[in-house]
Amino acid sequence: MSRPNRPIVLDPTGADHHAEHRLLRAHGSAALVDVLGVRAWSITDPVLLRKLLTGPDVSKDGRRHWPVFDEAVRDWPLALWVAVTNMFTAYGADHARLRRLVAPAFSARRVAALRPVVDALVGGLLDDLAAEPPGEVVDLRERLAYPLPIALIGHMMGVPEARRDGFRAVVDGVFDTTLTSEEAAANAGRLYGLLDDLVAARRAEPGDDMTSLLIATRDEDGSRLTEAELRDTLLLVISAGYETTVNVIDQAVTSLLTHPEQLAHLRAGRSGWNDVVEETLRHEPAVKHLPLRYAVTDIALPDGRTIARGEAILASYAAANRHPGWHGPTADAFDVTRPTKDHLAFGHGIHFCLGAPLARLEVATALEQLFTRFPDVSLATPPAELRPLPSLISNGHQSLPVRLRPA
Repeated sequence: MSRPNRPIVLDPTGADHHAEHRLLRAHGSAALVDVLGVRAWSITDPVLLRKLLTGPDVSKDGRRHWPVFDEAVRDWPLALWVAVTNMFTAYGADHARLRRLVAPAFSARRVAALRPVVDALVGGLLDDLAAEPPGEVVDLRERLAYPLPIALIGHMMGVPEARRDGFRAVVDGVFDTTLTSEEAAANAGRLYGLLDDLVAARRAEPGDDMTSLLIATRDEDGSRLTEAELRDTLLLVISAGYETTVNVIDQAVTSLLTHPEQLAHLRAGRSGWNDVVEETLRHEPAVKHLPLRYAVTDIALPDGRTIARGEAILASYAAANRHPGWHGPTADAFDVTRPTKDHLAFGHGIHFCLGAPLARLEVATALEQLFTRFPDVSLATPPAELRPLPSLISNGHQSLPVRLRPA
């Protein structure tokens, strides 16, 4: 197989990610790519990707294992993704320590206790939508997909309601891969300003929320959590806690409205809402590529090539999810009755997303209530006119215009 001598340049706008992912898969289990000027190995084969995500020879700590780290963080637009100091970029014992601090907030008991909160939030949002006149076009991403996870993560983290829109704006900027390095750095500065304000507010008036708990942990024993780790852990939980869920709700609704035969399976009882959630996570995961990991040692690839020690690795989840070697010739089809809907949308191994159960609950609840309350909901624009988010990371639409009822 002929492979390019130069890396494949990933489109920062994400304009046609499916074509791009097919191109990556055509170059074997791994392809050299250019990620906004940084060279990395895109891993699209699910078997290889799972192996790398669970082995000790791959790290997420760029300070320790990426020789060009200092250079990259000076002028790379995605510097924040590799420079934060939280469990997202931790390796070994540091990762285990930081994950233990956050994990209790997403335990099965805590998620179950949030079910009534999720039900009430979705019900309230749909009540507002029900007030719209028949035939009115509404943006479902703006009116349902966004406010639900923002309200829920704000509730969990103790973010005052008046501050939530501010967080939304800067978190959107973190996922926007069309920003210049200067714009990205300015956005990061605004984000840290909001985080510092939140920490100061919760230090002054602690509450029954995760931010107050982490602050108490930091203030009681600084060896368990540094001030930088505190800020960056809040950054991780707040940003990951809503951006990804927004996209899954968006993509699930879009998929059902563009595949009426799949919606018919639900209404006939041949599949359930959890099937829709899992197939959406497989077919259109919230995150397309997740930067970055690094080879701790030389890694031999199945085709004889080598990822050299210190080289960057890009987990290309969306391309792997549709790999024909995993899901056969129908891998590109959206099928809620698919017997096996395995995917890597939440990652794999020790970095598997802690918030996965909560995200699944939010999406399933939103879908079930939406299609029950508004059985005639329909897209208000041709599917080809839905504009993707300007991102090679985040997988959603800029808006999702629908009509809830016929005119």
